[in-house]
Amino acid sequence: MSETSNVITEASTSRFVRIKEGDLDLQLHYNDCGSGDETVVMLHGSGPGASGWANFNRNIEPLVAAGYRVILMDCPGWSKSDPIVCTGSRSELNARALKGLMDAIGLDKAHLIGNSMGGHSAVAFALANPARTGKLVLMGGGTGGASSFVPMPTEGIKLIGALYRQPTIENLKRMMSVFVYDTSSLTEALFQARLDNMLTRRDHLENFVKSAEANPKQFPDVGHRLGEIKAPALVIWGRDDRFVPLDTGLRLVAGLQNAELHVFSRCGHWAQWEHADKFNRMVLDFLAH
Repeated sequence: MSETSNVITEASTSRFVRIKEGDLDLQLHYNDCGSGDETVVMLHGSGPGASGWANFNRNIEPLVAAGYRVILMDCPGWSKSDPIVCTGSRSELNARALKGLMDAIGLDKAHLIGNSMGGHSAVAFALANPARTGKLVLMGGGTGGASSFVPMPTEGIKLIGALYRQPTIENLKRMMSVFVYDTSSLTEALFQARLDNMLTRRDHLENFVKSAEANPKQFPDVGHRLGEIKAPALVIWGRDDRFVPLDTGLRLVAGLQNAELHVFSRCGHWAQWEHADKFNRMVLDFLAH
């Protein structure tokens, strides 16, 4: 990837597509990187200012170098995708959007990598579209429901809610301080870029608050349906996740037909960013075998 012509940038991979799927009729933004017989779709989390690129920029190149086409979908209501108020299941909404995207670009089947909300969305897609689901990689999400060990809502989820309602640099720093384990990697430039990204789409922030007020359970518990999923799954969690506790990952492994679990110590809610090199090697090995 060292040659200039092969450098993967957000701008050079940026695409828009109109999808029509059920009651959804909207424009989605996505990044389309690399080429190959197999496609990996990456689904981001629900933090304000999140995007496929922001969530996974440390993970794209190794997959492309290994011969995969990589699609990063910006979910409805995030980044450059159209705004939306979600009064039902956000997991199912994103799964429908992904089906619409795959139909629009002629993609029959894909492996799914989902972080947090993206994990919920990947599971919802696998339940609704088993024949179009390859392998699943789930980090910090996948099913809702209460933790058996940690008071709900968790510390991190409370801080996300506060940030959506009052998008200030102080509230952003407060949330990010519990988002990752090692905060020394969080720079002022990163904070400012994230804040700028949030504030360019105040409609997304306002709609997220409206959605939560209309339906506080945006990510329903599908634990009772996990056994329907035959797709092989790699569940990766941070031991120190203060947003979605580790026992959620254990519930996924207990419920899914074919799952394995890796736990990183000294890791918060962003395993693919905090432990990128090891994460990338594990995912490549999982997808190849």
